[in-house]
Amino acid sequence: MVSSFIDRLTDFLDRSPTPWHAVANVSELLEHEGFVRLDERSVWTLESGAGYFAVRSDGALVAWRQPTDVVGWTILGAHTDSPNLRVRPEPVIKKQGYFQLGLEVYGGVLLSTWFDRDLSLAGRVAIANEGSVLSELVDFKRAVGVIPSLAIHLDRDANNGRKINPHDELPMILSRAEKDAELNFREILARELDRSPEEISAFDICAYPIEGARLVGLEEEFLVSARLDNLLSCFIIAEALIRNSGTDSTMIVLNDHEEIGSVSTSGADGPFLESILRRATIDADFERVRVNSLMISIDNAHGTHPNYASKHDEGHRPLLNEGPVVKVNANHRYATTAITQGIIEQAAERADIPLQYFSSRADLGCGSTIGPLTAGRLGIDTIDVGCAQFAMHSARETCGTKDPELMLELLTQLTQRDPM
Repeated sequence: MVSSFIDRLTDFLDRSPTPWHAVANVSELLEHEGFVRLDERSVWTLESGAGYFAVRSDGALVAWRQPTDVVGWTILGAHTDSPNLRVRPEPVIKKQGYFQLGLEVYGGVLLSTWFDRDLSLAGRVAIANEGSVLSELVDFKRAVGVIPSLAIHLDRDANNGRKINPHDELPMILSRAEKDAELNFREILARELDRSPEEISAFDICAYPIEGARLVGLEEEFLVSARLDNLLSCFIIAEALIRNSGTDSTMIVLNDHEEIGSVSTSGADGPFLESILRRATIDADFERVRVNSLMISIDNAHGTHPNYASKHDEGHRPLLNEGPVVKVNANHRYATTAITQGIIEQAAERADIPLQYFSSRADLGCGSTIGPLTAGRLGIDTIDVGCAQFAMHSARETCGTKDPELMLELLTQLTQRDPM
C-alpha cells in the first residue's frame, strides 16, 4: 500500500514542472506550516522557535527554524533545476508548412528521451508593471507540441549509434502553418496569463513531458517521473524541516543552476546561503558556529541498472529500495570525508536504516553536486548522499518507493545530532 508521503511526493512532482514552480510549492508548504516569508531587502526581527524562509530569483530558497542559541547549524541541501529543453528568446520557426519552437539544451540532457513525447510548456514571465517588472508563473498543463523522430525507413542507421544534432533536430512542432500565417509567442503567453502582449517583457519557459508521476511494478515498488533529479530531494528535505518542530538549528537550502555549474546569485557557488546563515546566526560568533556546522547534500545516486551492471564498480552497486546511498570520490567530486561518513553511519545505525555506497569506476568520469561547492565556499564539513535512481537526466526517471521515506528518517536522525 502506498503511503501518504508518496502521494504527497507525486503531487509535488506533478505541480513542479520548473524550478520556479518547485520553489513556489515549497513556499506554500512552509507557509501552511506557519513559516514566515522574509524579504532579503528588509530588516529582520527573528523570534526563537519561529520558522522563516527567504526566496531568491524565484528558483532558490533557504528555510529554517530560529534556534534559541546557535551553536552549529545542520544544513540540508538540494537543487531545484533539472536538465531540460528551454525556449529561446525569439523562438518561433516557420518551416515546411509548420510552426515550430526553437529550444535550447539546459544541462546534461539525455536527448533521445525527449523525442515522441507529449510536451507542455511552463515557466515564469516578466510582466511590465508601471516602471517595474513582476514575475508571474505560467503552466499550460496540456500537450502543446511534440518532437517527432525520423522514421527508421528514412534513417536505417537509427539503431546503430545515432548522433543527435540538438540545433537541427530538437525544434518542437506546435501546429500547421498556412502560407501567410504568423505566430507570436508573446501573444501565446499573454492569452495563457489573460494579459495583453504588451505586458510581456521577457520569459523563462521550459518544455516538459505532460505525463505525470506514476507508480510502476508488480507491487508498485517504483516511482517513474520527470525531474526526480533533484525535486525528489527537495521535497524530502522540506518534509524533514517541517518534522523538526523544536528549536534545533536546522536549515534547508534549495539552490538553482546546479545542472549548469551553480555559478549564479541563486546557485551553490553564489552568496545566498552564506548571507542567510550570517543573518540567522545573529549575535553568535559566526566563525565558531560555522566550524560547528554540518552540511548534508542530498542528490540522487546512480542505481545499478541490471542491463548495464558493468558500468558500476563491483563493490559499489546501489540498488533501488535498499536505502540511502553515500557518495564518495577521491577527487572530491563528492564532499564526503571519512569523518562525515562516520557521522552518517552512526545516524543510520541509531535509526536502523541500511546504507549503500557509490564510487564510480576508475575509467568513467564522475558527476558532482552542490556538496563540494558549499564545503569549499563556507568551510563546512559536508556529506553527499542520495536515493538510488535509474536513467538520470532522462525526460522520465525511475526511483524506488521505499528509499524516499528511508532518506527522510535518516535526515530526521541527523538533524538531532550534537554540534561538530
